[in-house]
Amino acid sequence: MIKTHSITKEFVVIDASKRATLETADAGLYGRLGANYAGFKACELISCHQFASDWDTWEIHPHGDEVVILLAGQVTFVLQLDGGETSVSLQEEGDYVVVPKDVWHTARTSTQSKLLFITPGEGTQNKGFDAIADETLA
Repeated sequence: MIKTHSITKEFVVIDASKRATLETADAGLYGRLGANYAGFKACELISCHQFASDWDTWEIHPHGDEVVILLAGQVTFVLQLDGGETSVSLQEEGDYVVVPKDVWHTARTSTQSKLLFITPGEGTQNKGFDAIADETLA
C-alpha cells in the first residue's frame, strides 16, 4: 500500500540504484546514513529543515551539486567562491539555489525559515567560521 509521509519527520535517501528509502529524522540519522548506505556513496538525501538564525558552520559537498528550495521565510546563502564571497537571497516560496560541487556555503536568516534540501551527502564536510577565514587568508 502506498501512503503519504511528512518530509519534516522522515527524510528520503535515494541510493545509487535510485531506490527511495525513508529514514526517520532523528538524532541518529547521520550515523545511520554512513553505516547503512556504504558511506553514502552515490546517494542523495532529501530533507527539510527549519531554523530562525544564521548557521554556525560552513559546509561543502565534494560529490555533487546541492539544490536548496525555500518553503517559508527568507534565507541568504553565502558561497565561498574563488573570487570571494557571493550571496544568493531566497525571498519567495519556491525560490531555490543550486550550490555547486566543492563550494563552501552557509545560510543567514533572522526569520523562521524552512528549506528543502537535495544533498549529495557522500564526503560532506563542515567547518566553523574561523577555519574558513584562515583558508581565505592563506
